[in-house]
Amino acid sequence: MERRNFLQMTAALPLSGLTLAATPTPGRATEAFSFESIDGGSYDLADWRGHPVLVVNTASQCGFTPQYDALQALQDRFGPDRLAVLAVPSDDFAQELDSNAAVAEFCDLNFNLTLPMTTITSVRGGDAHPFYQWVRRTAGFVPQWNFNKILLNADGEVVATFGSIADPMGGRILGRIEALLSA
Repeated sequence: MERRNFLQMTAALPLSGLTLAATPTPGRATEAFSFESIDGGSYDLADWRGHPVLVVNTASQCGFTPQYDALQALQDRFGPDRLAVLAVPSDDFAQELDSNAAVAEFCDLNFNLTLPMTTITSVRGGDAHPFYQWVRRTAGFVPQWNFNKILLNADGEVVATFGSIADPMGGRILGRIEALLSA
């Protein structure tokens, strides 16, 4: 399954009667946050309302890059109808390839990724994507390295953040995801 097909599949899911504000509100991700897809088009967080979302800043040349396997395993295990895993390649720590095309090819060849992936995006400082600026303001979290993880609940609220060493399929993250999915 291609990444853009995942977006098309999730857009057709029932939204469980949940609505999100059109402008950012304290504590909730909103329709105002969208990311450019590495395959063209965009991903809007509003398309995943009613479902938990794990947002991960990634890099192709990092010691944590093998976590792509676990991120894909999460996506495969919980599927597009229950959890979205969004990979956000970033060169903020000087460990990403030079172009979106190179990142897409690297991830396809080495990890066979089908999970949604954005274009190369800043996650820190003044140039940070608006979603990451919002997370900094509302949750006090700024990625300290590649493969930091932000878990949003079905209402778009930040419910947990994890550093690089947290294994996406490890007990800390998996337990939080399973709790959200069973709620």
